[in-house]
Amino acid sequence: MSTNPPDLRPDLAPRAKISNPSRPGQPSIGMVSLGCPKALVDSERILTRLRAEGYGVSPDYAGADAVIVNTCGFLDSAKAESLEAIGEALKENGRVIVTGCLGAEPDYIREHHPRILAVTGPHQYEQVLDAVHAAVPPSPDPFVDLLPAQIGRASCRERV
Repeated sequence: MSTNPPDLRPDLAPRAKISNPSRPGQPSIGMVSLGCPKALVDSERILTRLRAEGYGVSPDYAGADAVIVNTCGFLDSAKAESLEAIGEALKENGRVIVTGCLGAEPDYIREHHPRILAVTGPHQYEQVLDAVHAAVPPSPDPFVDLLPAQIGRASCRERV
């Protein structure tokens, strides 16, 4: 018999309800991460930074102000899956930012999905954040968020 509480037991995880409390006016971002473990690490880096800046993370497309699709472009089947994920996000949300390995081919992506907001390549964290900021401006709460509004990336660079 397991001593873990029911909400932490892996066998009950599919039935667990994820609660993501958000504050009024907090912008939220959805994310789909496709591909290798490296892409997952990139996605986690992006989401961590966005959370520190005051963005919420939406568990679905409908509840997000924008969606980031972190793509894979290694095999033709992975490219097809990435294009399908972009199309699904566009259909469900309409505001999509594409990043990842397939992002190294922006013309190819825009040929299939011209309505996307931005395309960045792999490991281009700052460009992804810039695209998010342009699409969904941050609304930080200095009492809750890790990065206060007056300390942005530009001011951090100026100090170096």
